[in-house]
Amino acid sequence: MEPRNFDGAADRPRSETGGTTGRVLVIGPYRRVRGHPRAGDSEIQTGVVAVRDPQARLEEAAGLARAIDLEVADALIVPLTDIRPATYLGKGRVAEIVGLIKAHGVDLVVMDCALSPIQQRNLEKEWNAKVLDRTGLILEIFGRRAKTKEGSLQVELAHLNYQRSRLVRSWTHLERQRGGFGFMGGPGETQIEADRRLIGDRITRLENELKKVQATRRLHRAGRRRVPYRVVALVGYTNAGKSTLFNRLTRADVQAADMLFATLDPTLRALTLPHGGKAMLSDTVGFISDLPTMLVAAFRATLEEVVEADVILHVRDMSHEDAEAQERDVDHVLRQLNIDPGAGRSIIEVWNKIDRFSVEERENLARIAARRPQDHPAFLVSAQTGEGVEALLLAIEDRLAATRVTLDLTVDASDGSGISWLHRNSEVLDKHLEDGHYAMTVRVDETKRDITIERFGAVPRPPAH
Repeated sequence: MEPRNFDGAADRPRSETGGTTGRVLVIGPYRRVRGHPRAGDSEIQTGVVAVRDPQARLEEAAGLARAIDLEVADALIVPLTDIRPATYLGKGRVAEIVGLIKAHGVDLVVMDCALSPIQQRNLEKEWNAKVLDRTGLILEIFGRRAKTKEGSLQVELAHLNYQRSRLVRSWTHLERQRGGFGFMGGPGETQIEADRRLIGDRITRLENELKKVQATRRLHRAGRRRVPYRVVALVGYTNAGKSTLFNRLTRADVQAADMLFATLDPTLRALTLPHGGKAMLSDTVGFISDLPTMLVAAFRATLEEVVEADVILHVRDMSHEDAEAQERDVDHVLRQLNIDPGAGRSIIEVWNKIDRFSVEERENLARIAARRPQDHPAFLVSAQTGEGVEALLLAIEDRLAATRVTLDLTVDASDGSGISWLHRNSEVLDKHLEDGHYAMTVRVDETKRDITIERFGAVPRPPAH
């Protein structure tokens, strides 16, 4: 359904009889910034005014609701000049939305913003319906999509941290017992305090379990370092086509769907490079604007795959009308992981979904990509059709080779352990037998350079110019 503007004077929607479970009303309460009428709250909070299309933001919020099988009865924009501390919206807006809730028979309202616990409680009282803010909705999606034990632990930890902030004093009749004696004693432990204590205990247990997960992941990464496989990580806005590209590059069958957060748990597969080399490709959770901080913290163990990666592929949906704003959102999350997108790190931009463009539009994109600095390249790709994938693989191979050293050496054909060591710890580029000796050209990490030179008398090959 098409989102529409709601300015108070718009006609009320036609009444529908009855209500069904899972029907939701999506509201986009977006503030206007002077000089930038399309900028939203996230840009205000971060101090960066970026022009974002409110209709695209609202459609994204509706897509989040559909991602957990909710039926979107209506989606509307409520322009704001000021945020009210009690209900976020003004009293008139709140009253008008009561009519919409009754007309559509919805039992859930999604507010595409961050609500305080008091605001959420007050809106639920006014509307007599469950209210979810953007953070709560994203947490619900993650809760449904987490399939591995690690993913479930991470989502539960984030959800409990969110719930702990939602505990507000609403039920004084749930006080457990009175403290002290007679009329002088105040109330004892309240239900809120008991819930907060139980949640705190559970959070502590989950954090301890996740520390074990982090330790296990470190062991896995250490094991991969012993094998000459480099790590390439996919990052990008949710629904940018990361999983489709992952399947295309690795010939895997990871779930890929035109849906926000279609995949959640990270996946690693072997990636074969054009000249026979190998790397490990990691598909990570998609990013999104206003990604809850608690989720970034909870998924840090998973996102460490990105931090440790030798090359990062930033997959962008260039057909999306808010592609530039999505790029800034991904960069913001990368900075939260202490990765500076502009610091010359091995980040390659993948401009995906070019199959949706005309020939002229593709040529224009190609000209824009050609003008980019060499240390920040962009490659036009269609993960759906495979167009541009070979050029991307060559670029990945070049980036990985730039951080490794090429050595020439000879080893006695009878030295089976030495030859085996080279195959385990280096990338063998060339190997041929000459007079009982193998002449070999290998590519090694800087960490293996000295030991290879010392053990085999290897000679570094001068860099190509």
